Amino acid sequence: MGTKMTCQAVFVGIDVSKARLDVCLWPDGEALEFANDGKGIRALVRHLARLGPAAIGLEASGGYEREALAALCAAGLPAHRLNALRVRRFAQGCGIMAKNDRIDAAVIARFVSCVPQPDAVHDPVAARMAELVTARRQLVEELTRCTNQASRTVHGVLKRIAARRIARLKADILLIDQAMAEAVAADERMAHRNRLLRSVPGVGPVFAHTLLALMPELGQLTRRQAASLVGVAPFDCESGTFRGQRRIIGGRKPLRDAAYMAALVAGQHNPVMKTFRQRLAETGKPPKVILIAIMRKLICALNAMIKHDQPWTA
Repeated sequence: MGTKMTCQAVFVGIDVSKARLDVCLWPDGEALEFANDGKGIRALVRHLARLGPAAIGLEASGGYEREALAALCAAGLPAHRLNALRVRRFAQGCGIMAKNDRIDAAVIARFVSCVPQPDAVHDPVAARMAELVTARRQLVEELTRCTNQASRTVHGVLKRIAARRIARLKADILLIDQAMAEAVAADERMAHRNRLLRSVPGVGPVFAHTLLALMPELGQLTRRQAASLVGVAPFDCESGTFRGQRRIIGGRKPLRDAAYMAALVAGQHNPVMKTFRQRLAETGKPPKVILIAIMRKLICALNAMIKHDQPWTA
């Protein structure tokens, strides 16, 4: 009587730090360790390619995960970039309160084994754009802080220092804007997408560049998925006989922040969005609810335009 071989799916969790990649193979629980550099990442990819895992999970880790994620995607491995908060809540739900690199890798592996994830979309051009978009956002935040501080500064020396800092930040922001415009123009596919996005009244270069960099999935999603990714999809809030208001939650905050500013402009200057805003206002909707509805309508329209390769038509 022959023995029957069973093939067990392998799930991989990778905890990313600046110097090291802690790896756990689930369900065996085998722990591995690789350096977070070119040599270590190549060794990681070779090892995982031999295993043929069903899913690989990495948490977003301030950019330290980018090189490993890019290498995994380039090798055709099923890599997923995970929301760290969701993974932590999963660990707490499993009763895992301790936290270190090996435990975190095991939790990530268990998470991807239980919760299906969309494959990471890695676009090298978009990844380079994302660095510029992130740097610009950080400079704008710093500019806001410096401007607020300067408005309350009394001492003359501090005022002069603040003025120089503000001028420098503004110059750096303009420099990054120019670099982003050049990067978009240099890539035919991205330039075409940019033209489609910019055909919409209310969508300026900042929002268009943010979408190109931080939402490479645009055009491949359903309306609900696109709205959820930005964080403007309403979710039910009900339990038993309780009927609460629907709420938005989650999503990519940098995208939502950029969409917020675009919606403000579109609600005033885009004829379709302006009519939509007025109709909601006439029904008594609060201003914030109206603005979120415009954000949702705008992102769904942009997703459809990219999907069907058609510019905006009012």
